Amino acid sequence: MKLRQKIIVLAIAPLIVALIAIAFAVQYQATILAQQQRASVEAAYLASKEAELKHYVSLAERAIAHLYDSGRDDEATKNEAKAILAKLDYGDDGYFFLYNLEGRNLMHPRQPQLVGRDLWELRDPKGSPTIQRLIAQAKAGGGYVRYLWEKPSSGKLAPKLGYVIQMDRWGWMLGTGIYLDDVDAALAKIDTQISGNIRNTMLWIAGIAIASVLVIALSGLALNISEYRVADAKLRVLAQRVVRSQEEERARLSRDLHDGISQWLVSIKLQVESGIAKLIAQSNKPELARASFDRAAHQLNDVLGEVRRISHDLRPALLDDLGLAAALDHLTREFSENSGIATKFEVNGAIDGLTDVANTVFFRIAQETLTNIKRHANASNVIVRLAGDKTDVKLVVSDNGVGFDVAGIAQHPKRGIGLRNMHERVNAIGGKLELLSSSEGTQVTATLPRS
Repeated sequence: MKLRQKIIVLAIAPLIVALIAIAFAVQYQATILAQQQRASVEAAYLASKEAELKHYVSLAERAIAHLYDSGRDDEATKNEAKAILAKLDYGDDGYFFLYNLEGRNLMHPRQPQLVGRDLWELRDPKGSPTIQRLIAQAKAGGGYVRYLWEKPSSGKLAPKLGYVIQMDRWGWMLGTGIYLDDVDAALAKIDTQISGNIRNTMLWIAGIAIASVLVIALSGLALNISEYRVADAKLRVLAQRVVRSQEEERARLSRDLHDGISQWLVSIKLQVESGIAKLIAQSNKPELARASFDRAAHQLNDVLGEVRRISHDLRPALLDDLGLAAALDHLTREFSENSGIATKFEVNGAIDGLTDVANTVFFRIAQETLTNIKRHANASNVIVRLAGDKTDVKLVVSDNGVGFDVAGIAQHPKRGIGLRNMHERVNAIGGKLELLSSSEGTQVTATLPRS
């Protein structure tokens, strides 16, 4: 796969993943919203029906109040009350019913075959004692009961919401109810509409995703074609620079090894061979051979010194020669002389116990921070503080410059490379780097553990 194709794929893949995630999130949220909406509609509908049922029962009470409150308990009065209640219907499936408290049906205008029957043990297909539950609710002060009952208009069992009260003096349970299959049908219609809306939303998201992918693919292809040559040229220049830098470093090391260490090693070899030859030829005069070995040992010391010098050139020499505090002090004085910015270095507490890597990280961070201050901060005063406690050592570099947008610089693809390098250096050895910046100045704090 070519570079531009990889770039296009890398551009499209996150978009597709994001759109899929958005689609799932939208579907999930829409489903939850639909459930909540359904529950709200159901609750509101049932609340209105419950209030309506309560009003119906109150109306029935008032219709026979003149008989119930008359104080007469004879059968003629009760039969008159039953006749009034039997006529108070509201539609094919709206009616009142009467039971005594032992479960005997006293009046049922839609199912007259039940009148006079003892229905105390009547149970629905689920085994629930319907009449017992109604009477218990009535004795408890009245209220609502859900149960299954035959719907007159269809002749089939349907869920029903009933409201019952107790008429104490006559020993009656008076009630009415509404069938809930109509409610279920209305809610099912709402569910169908919501499902259709969700499906349409998913189709819209899919269409937008396809269009976006096509636009990105075409735009990315055009951009990559135009930028490919420039990027490739820059990459070649950078590769050449890296190779040239490597070759220069290798050439320097080669010269040091050839001109210094190699020649010394040849001389040491000749001195050792000379000493061995003298020992063999004049074994009775070992002092002659010893002179050759002494010169070889002296040259070995020179070789070791040269090796140390080359090794020290590969990392900051100030750290090896002067230590971290002295190296930072020298760095700040040199920075102040070169930049003209007043720079102060402070040491608080013990700073020993750091590894060589930690010392190098601190030194590199100080170098990078001071370089950024000189280039961008427009500061007049800088403080470099090195402080240690029992567990950590902190390097704090603060200035009174103009500050910068930390988040914006960190996210910029062509800027903030130095900041990212600082973060990577600190994180690599288990430390922490904090940056605080405002119009009053910037503070960089690097914290590293002692071990």
